[in-house]
Amino acid sequence: MAVQIDKTPEALALYAAALASGVVFLPLNTAYTADEVEYFVGNAGAALLVGSPARADALRAVAARHGAQFQTLDDRGQGTLAELAAAAPAGFAPVPRGPEDLAAILYTSGTTGRSKGAMLTQQNLLSNAEVLAAEWRFTPDDVLLHALPIFHTHGLFVACNVVMLSGASMIFLPGFKADQVIGLLPRATTMMGVPTFYTRLLDDPRFDRDLVAHMRLFTSGSAPLLAETHVQFEERTGHRILERYGMTETNMNTSNPYEGDRRAGTVGLPLPGVELKITDPITGETLAQGEPGMIEVRGANVFKGYWEMPEKTREELREDGFFITGDIGQIDTDGYVSIVGRQKDLIITGGYNVYPKEIELILDDQPGVLESAVIGVPHPDFGEAVVAVLVPAKDAKIDTVAIAGVLGQSLARFKQPKQIIVLPDLPRNTMGKVQKNLLRQDHARLFAG
Repeated sequence: MAVQIDKTPEALALYAAALASGVVFLPLNTAYTADEVEYFVGNAGAALLVGSPARADALRAVAARHGAQFQTLDDRGQGTLAELAAAAPAGFAPVPRGPEDLAAILYTSGTTGRSKGAMLTQQNLLSNAEVLAAEWRFTPDDVLLHALPIFHTHGLFVACNVVMLSGASMIFLPGFKADQVIGLLPRATTMMGVPTFYTRLLDDPRFDRDLVAHMRLFTSGSAPLLAETHVQFEERTGHRILERYGMTETNMNTSNPYEGDRRAGTVGLPLPGVELKITDPITGETLAQGEPGMIEVRGANVFKGYWEMPEKTREELREDGFFITGDIGQIDTDGYVSIVGRQKDLIITGGYNVYPKEIELILDDQPGVLESAVIGVPHPDFGEAVVAVLVPAKDAKIDTVAIAGVLGQSLARFKQPKQIIVLPDLPRNTMGKVQKNLLRQDHARLFAG
């Protein structure tokens, strides 16, 4: 069942119904066009497409071309699907499911080529929810302020599964609006968000220590949380945000501790039942502690493979069960994991490897810089050139000459950006991740000729 509908309680009930009836659930980003939806419906072989009545004509045509049924559900929980549900007999016995039976397919963002469908089993989802509910101390007394989308791992599998498994409650918002969140925080005990949520809250003077004195937990994920945001949040509220690390194919892999040292700039320790190692991206050999390399993970949380892509599955999922995440990271002496960057973001300039995160950490500390992104673009002499893209803080002016001077003192010459670009903001996807692929496209001809 492919689903492209607004976030409502009925949408969540539809997900639960799929789990209980053995139907494989495929949530789709509400921003996708009908052409994009067509790829997912066709590739997954969906038997049913549920969509918004406002887009019924286009989506019904998509469903018809692939032999699928089409039903509607709107932002008030009304539509042809609701009518069918109202006419259904009372009572339903869940269909028996095994640990390895498919529960959902989630498509990765597809920054290179077509998106890949990650096959997630009942065990993948249940085991991860059990671990997170225990590690983050969720109980029936908790109330989660939920402003995330539910077509993504974070909002659906992390937030909703943990709440439903623990018997907690949710304040279920259609999306994030700072004013609305501030008004509802007094009724909540926990909040899960992306870094953008927290930076927007910090921009509002009403968001202070008194407002959140009763809160138990704030977590952040889906995109890196700047250490500066982490520090500002604690200074303003007295709370330390708990950052964790996961992805579509694995759900959550690591978490900073609920009790203990939540370290800014790290994603914490491997979760119980999750094995994590750092390997050489070329040889696959395990690297010494502290060396940056490929993050590989193994555990009950790791997906079954990519839908109808056996070759891609073999490339990224080893025979021994370790999944090659594509993330470059390192582990410190205390076991805390830090993400250095994505393998695809690695810059090779003049034969030297450059990890963007090392440069970004310096740039983010410079006067007037709100955030940065370091990318590699084609260069006639070096293969790739290091380029820094900076976003100024509010009402600030960035002195690129001064910043270049600081980088010259802090970094080896091959790591220093050959150009510094200032933009009003960075391109991001729905979950707040910076889309470096778009920056690379925009500046691909920077050194042409």
